[in-house]
Amino acid sequence: MDIKDIQNLIKFVAKSGASEVKLEMEDIKITIKTGTGFTETTYVQAPIQQNAPQMTAAVAQQPVAETPTPVVVSTDNSANYITVKSPIIGTFYRKPSPDKPNFVEVGTEINAGDVVCVIEAMKLFNEIESEISGKVIKILVDNASPVEFDQPLFLVDPS
Repeated sequence: MDIKDIQNLIKFVAKSGASEVKLEMEDIKITIKTGTGFTETTYVQAPIQQNAPQMTAAVAQQPVAETPTPVVVSTDNSANYITVKSPIIGTFYRKPSPDKPNFVEVGTEINAGDVVCVIEAMKLFNEIESEISGKVIKILVDNASPVEFDQPLFLVDPS
C-alpha cells in the first residue's frame, strides 16, 4: 500500500462520516479517527523487515477515543446480552468464501478470539473476532449487507 492509497482511504473515511476505521494487513496497520470539531488522525505502522524500514505517520493530533466496548442490552425476558459491534465500515459476510460454511449460527458457542464474520472494506477482507465468550442468540445483519462503524452485528449471551 503506497501513500496515494492511504490518502484515498483517508478521503473515503472522511466522506463516509465514520468516527474510526482500523485496517490491518500482514505488513501494515492503519487507524483513521475522525470526530466532530476535530481533524482526522492517521497512524501507519509497518513491522521492521530486512528491506522495509519502520514507518509511522501522524497527520494531525486529536484526543484518542477509547475502543468501543461491548454494550449490555436488556431484552423482554430480562436476560442480559452483549452486543458485538462492527469495528469498521464495509460489507458484512457470514462466511469466509461462498463455498464455505458460516462462521457462526444462532446457538453457536463462541470464545474470545473466535472469528465471527468478515467485513470487506476497499477490497480487503477483515476477520472480525469476538471479544467475549458466550452463545450467539441473534444475528442482526443479513449476509452481504453494508454495515457502519459501531453497528450491532450479533447478540451474545455471556452466561
